[in-house]
Amino acid sequence: MRLCFLVEEHYRHDGMPNEVIRQLTAWGHRVDVVRPGGSLLRMSEAVDAGAHDAWVLKTVSGGPGLTLLEAAAAAGTTTVNDARSIRGVRDKALAAAIGRGKGLPLPVTYAVALPELLREIPEAEYPLVVKPADGSSGRAVHLVSSPEQLEAMLPLLAGEGMLIAQPYVPNRGTDIKVYGVGGELFATERCSPLHPDPSVRERRVPLSAEVAAIAARVGEVYGLDLFGVDVLLGPDGPVVVDVNDFPSFRQVPDAAARVAAAVLELARTGPAHALPYTLPVSIPVQAAPAQAAPEGISARAGENA
Repeated sequence: MRLCFLVEEHYRHDGMPNEVIRQLTAWGHRVDVVRPGGSLLRMSEAVDAGAHDAWVLKTVSGGPGLTLLEAAAAAGTTTVNDARSIRGVRDKALAAAIGRGKGLPLPVTYAVALPELLREIPEAEYPLVVKPADGSSGRAVHLVSSPEQLEAMLPLLAGEGMLIAQPYVPNRGTDIKVYGVGGELFATERCSPLHPDPSVRERRVPLSAEVAAIAARVGEVYGLDLFGVDVLLGPDGPVVVDVNDFPSFRQVPDAAARVAAAVLELARTGPAHALPYTLPVSIPVQAAPAQAAPEGISARAGENA
């Protein structure tokens, strides 16, 4: 097969997707790599219909790669993930509306074009997690404990474009990242950036039937074949706080080979879940004491990110 990978400068030296590209090449497939953020693109010729079996995108939110991927999709080329599905999760305000409308357990989400409009959120909703609607990798994610702290932070939030705000979800200090690849789900547990604890190391964990069902439903609702979903175990049950297309797949065994095989399968059959996700046998979600929101901490990644 001949594949085209769109790799933004931010991921130029990352193991994901470079290890996947090396694996596909080792299997005898041709992989062309386009770096849309570092190239002069002649758009009238950038997409040659029929030249590739599939295009694959690994890019930051707001990067130029998604435009190219959408151009490839418009020309009839298979894209991984589906270009329309990626747009649906890259915009966090849109993702919240889609997910809540389909019954996913997402927090109540407010969206504003101007940070001053956050003043209208009822005080009962505090503490809030505030972040850019097009954010990625934990950029500009803030925990706001009170309306008074919001006032002090308004200059910092200026220039971020559309913002979303969600009530903080009390949790036990760790979050769960579920990866979907090739019809399988894998879960890791990691320290929450809002509850830093150097003794907590990221590790693979058993996937409860409840969280697995939510993760599989996330892939279905957003139309994603390769994805990650961040879940907090809140006092009222699991809560989805972020969805990513083509994540890092950290801690997934043989991740490069699994992702490469999934890309090939999708290139052969087209997107929209060529392989259904299998759910584990029932494993209870273990309850643990929730931690209150710490004051004055800005999240770098993960929780509500």
